[in-house]
Amino acid sequence: MPEGSDARQAIANTVDLAQRAEAAGYHRYWLAEHHNMPGIASAATSVLIGHVADHTSSIRVGAGGIMLPNHAPLAIAEQFGTLATIHGDRIDLGLGRAPGGDQAVYHALRRGMQGGDRFPDDVAELMGYFDEAHPNAPVKAHPGQGTHVPLWILGSSLYGAQLAAHYGLPYAFASHFAPDALEDAAAIYRRDFKPSARRTRPHFMLAVNVFAADTDAEGAYLRTSMQQAFVRLRTGRPGKLPRPVDDIDAEVGSQMRQAVDQALRITAVGSPDSVKSQLGGLMARYQPDEVILTGQIHDHAARVKSFEIAADVMTGLIRKSAA
Repeated sequence: MPEGSDARQAIANTVDLAQRAEAAGYHRYWLAEHHNMPGIASAATSVLIGHVADHTSSIRVGAGGIMLPNHAPLAIAEQFGTLATIHGDRIDLGLGRAPGGDQAVYHALRRGMQGGDRFPDDVAELMGYFDEAHPNAPVKAHPGQGTHVPLWILGSSLYGAQLAAHYGLPYAFASHFAPDALEDAAAIYRRDFKPSARRTRPHFMLAVNVFAADTDAEGAYLRTSMQQAFVRLRTGRPGKLPRPVDDIDAEVGSQMRQAVDQALRITAVGSPDSVKSQLGGLMARYQPDEVILTGQIHDHAARVKSFEIAADVMTGLIRKSAA
């Protein structure tokens, strides 16, 4: 939700962006669960996924991701089983281990629940609800059972890489905001991957911020919204997505801006040629099986244009690598 706007407009923009992404040839469109954050309108993630899927026809729509510690696995199986029943094989379910909010949010969502890390067991339970039902299973997901909704593990540490490898699931790394363990996580995931009924080979997704525009200067200007938002988040002042500024150092200070840029270094910014060079370099270095792009841009038209430029760039890079 950008400054000067509201949740209704943000959701309308999300639908429009999904439709433009589908037309531009993108394969997936993911939405993430966040709570108690005034700048993000995807708290009811499965509801929003259904809304976007209703207004598109071919692009996969999914969660990037659902924060499983907040939910009973059966409830998520029923939600995404219902989505898959309505929309067929277009629904993805990415799973995260974080609460998607602060401790107050966690307690509000799980009041009366015991703590402890049940994430691996919850993932296994969830997989069982999507597989064919065991005849003697005491609980089945209706809808859900037998829909085989594709599951992904999301992570920003070695833990998620190890879990995805253990279960033979695809793995999406949050390199767009937490890249420190990127190389080690990718290596461990590929090394330790165990083939499963869901996937016979490892599948690694790299997340990249993109701020594409006609010129390098315009791309850098668009990027300042995310830089400001990240500073505010890190300093305990989350809010709506700020308007871009001409001088980011004057706004947040050069030292803080450098720290933020380090955290957000898996980024491509600038003109089409600059974005092509930067994305190509990231793909060559990390050899991802798939790239997912994100871009927190204040102006909706500029955001749509950025993703359209990025689609053209990615198409060229994919064709070049296949030649």
